[in-house]
Order: sequence, then structure tokens, then C-alpha cells
Amino acid sequence: MRRNLLEKLKEALSAVLPISIIVIFLHMTIAPMPIGTIMLFLSGNLFLIIGMAIFSLGVDAAMMPIGELIGSALTKTKRLPIIIISCFILGVAVTGAEPDLQVLTKQVSSIPDMVLIIAVAGGVGIFLVLALLRMIFDFNLAYMFIILYTLVFIAAIFAKDGYMAVAFDAGGVTTGPITVPFILALGSGVSTVKGGKDKEEDSFGLCSICSVGPVLSVLILGMFFNPETSDFAEETVIAVSGFGELLTLYGKKIIEFAKEVGIVLVPILVIFTYFQVTKLKLHKHQLIKIVIGVIYTFLGLIIFLTGVNVGFMPIGTYLGSKIGALSYSWILFPLSAVMGFFIVAAEPAVHVLNKQVEDITAGAISKNMMMVGISLGVAKGLMLAMIRIIFSVNIWYFLLPGYLIALGLTFFTPKIFTAIAFDSGGVASGTMAAAFLLPFAMGASASLGGNPDIDAFGIISMVAMMPLVSIQIMGVIYNIKLKRLNKLELEEE
Repeated sequence: MRRNLLEKLKEALSAVLPISIIVIFLHMTIAPMPIGTIMLFLSGNLFLIIGMAIFSLGVDAAMMPIGELIGSALTKTKRLPIIIISCFILGVAVTGAEPDLQVLTKQVSSIPDMVLIIAVAGGVGIFLVLALLRMIFDFNLAYMFIILYTLVFIAAIFAKDGYMAVAFDAGGVTTGPITVPFILALGSGVSTVKGGKDKEEDSFGLCSICSVGPVLSVLILGMFFNPETSDFAEETVIAVSGFGELLTLYGKKIIEFAKEVGIVLVPILVIFTYFQVTKLKLHKHQLIKIVIGVIYTFLGLIIFLTGVNVGFMPIGTYLGSKIGALSYSWILFPLSAVMGFFIVAAEPAVHVLNKQVEDITAGAISKNMMMVGISLGVAKGLMLAMIRIIFSVNIWYFLLPGYLIALGLTFFTPKIFTAIAFDSGGVASGTMAAAFLLPFAMGASASLGGNPDIDAFGIISMVAMMPLVSIQIMGVIYNIKLKRLNKLELEEE
């Protein structure tokens, strides 16, 4: 365990270090920050690294096995009503208290927090059921995406202006650090029991289908709520004046996030306990390992979320407002691309997905290959978001062409790349996007004289959209190379 922890710490350090260097460089050059804010950022980095390492251990030991075991048990029952009810409850319970969703709701002032949470959680629950039914009945994933996104854009036509960006952002943040490993493992468990030639492809796609539910539910809300009631207030940058004040702040936040993470984990544990008593009946040693893993997951996620929200959210707002106020605000374009490329490595859910992709494909699609594809997609997405913020362009001109290209590529790329690509868009738009990139965009929009509630929202949806394109392009290239290799082998014979 000690060796594994050291390995996870090294991975977490390599993931967080690049974005930390960028922020420190900006502090020393074009956006100097108060010493108290820097203290928060540096301590937040330490929390981020430790939390990510412990959380990763917990996911490997508990969350993935629990998801796979429940998925297998549900499929083996062969009783459709139980599968539907269980999946709906799981989707609602896990999403309802997802920390990323809590961050987003606090920044959407035109819809009451609880209304937004219920709508998003209900959307995930319904679409998790649809995702599992697709696997069970072998419905083509590409066709399902085409049908679902057609419905999404039809609903967007009738929603009030300003809600399309919030809706797609809601779809992005629902796939957070708890939801992703659990849903991925659930899909893996179902596909293992189901078997068949499409087993690898079936292991993916659940997260991406689940993320469509919140988009539709928020668009429907947008038909009833008025965005003009929104009242944006730029978040005050937190700073501390001493070590004692720093400890007090972290103490308060740790307690706050302990409650939130506990609320997320309890429903999963209750459902797992039910299946353990009725179906699984695991050996004592297996149960002890899972319990220890749950404790690691609990502690790691508390530490991680505390570091992100205390150390990164204030920095995001501050940097966005300072750089947006510069006479050469065009620097937001290259800067956002660089930040986007590196910040995705600090998303725990990305590492969970990349590891599962490498394991299921037996190394044919490596973790490094996945990371490069997702990072390039996020970099492009953030550049598009900055173009939109600076020039106040309607989000329709970005999302509609982007998703048409992504859906068009499904006809040319291998099925497994399509499933992985749509899942990767969801995991890339996680905690760091909600707690750092969205405040950064809001700060920049306010300084540029725009409307943050309209222009800044949508940045998470851009982050979620572009990996769909970049990963599928990788799939097209992979397919071309594979065909050439097969052709050469035939010629040699």
C-alpha cells in the first residue's frame, strides 16, 4: 500500500505541477497577486496532490469494484423492473450531491439551487437507465447519440436565450470525480456479464449518455425561468493574512466538504450493502478491502475538493479579471490554450478513464495517447470559449457545428473510439473546469465589459465538446494505420 501511495503521489505531482508553474509565472509577470492569495494557492496545490493520490487509491480499491459488482449483479437478475429502478436511484443519488454540480448551481442565479439540482439529478437517473438498456438490447451507440442530440438542439430552439450554455455546462459537471469511476465500472460489470463481440465498446458510453439528461432537463427549465432575473456578482477573492487564518479557513472547508462527500457516498454504500446481503455475499477479506477503499475515497476527495475550492477558485476569478483588463487582452487566446492543455491532467476522473481504456483495450489505446487527445481537445475548446467571451458570439455558432462534426465522425471512426470520445468529453469537464475555468471566464468577461451570466457560461460545454472531435480524429488515424498494416501483411504473405 505504501508503494502504491508513493506511485500515486508521483502521478498527482506530475499532473498538478504544470498548471501551478503557469499560475506562478503569471503572478511574476502580468498578473501579480497578493501574498495571502498566493499562500492559498500554494497550500491548495499541496491539498490537491495529496487528495488526488489518496482518492486514486480509494477508487482502485473500492469504487471500481463496487460499480462492477453491482453492474454484474443487476444484469444477472435478468429482471428489467429491478434494473430500471436500481439504475434510476443510483443515477439520482450519485449526481444529486456531486460536488461539481454544487459549484455550478452557486453560479447560476436565475434558477433556484434545489430546482436545478433535482432537474439535473433526475436527468442523469433517466439517462443512466437508457444507457444500460442500450447495452442490454444492443442498440447502436452512434445512432443513439444522433437521436439524443437532435432532441437537445430542438429543445434549445424553444428555451430562452442564455439557457443553452448553462444546460450544456450542467451536462459537463455531472460527470465528476465520484460519478465517473462508479458509472464506468457499472458499465464494465454489465458488459462482462453480457459478453459478445462488442464487449469492449459496451464498457464505454454510459457517462456520455448520462450527461445528455441534464442538458435536456435544464433546457426544459429554460422554458419557464427568466434569465433576466439573474444577478451576477463577481466573487470576492479570498486572501489570508497569516498561518492561523489559513488553518481556520481550511478547517471550515474540510468540514463542509466532508458533509458533501458523505452525502454522495452514503447512497452508493446503502445500495452496495443491499446487493451484498441479497446477491453478492462477498468474503470477509474482500469486504474489508472495499471498506478501506471507501475510507480512502472519502478522505482523498475531501482533501482534493478543499484544495481546489480554496486554492484554485479564487485564483481563477482573480487571474481572469486581471488579464481581461489588460490593454493586450488578446493574450487570453494563447494563454487559455496552454492552460487547457495542462489543466486537464489535474482532473482525477480523466486518469480513471484513461486507465480503464488502457486496461480494457490491452494497451492498444494507451493512457498517454488518451491524455494527449483529451488535452488537445480541451486546449481548442478553451480558445473557442475565449473567442466567444471577447466578441460576445452566440453559443449556437459553436455548439451546433461542433456537435455536427462530432456526430459526423461517428460514421468514420471505430466504434470503441466513438464511445471513448464521448465519455472523455464528460470527464474533461470536471472539478477543475467548474472551480477554476468557469470563475476565470467570469472574471475575464466582467473585465471586458460583457455579461458573465451569458458569455462566461458555456466554457465547460466547450471543454466537453472538443475532445469528442479530437479523440475521434485519433480513431480515424488509428483506423487508417491499421488498414495499411493489414495490407502490408497481406502483401508479404
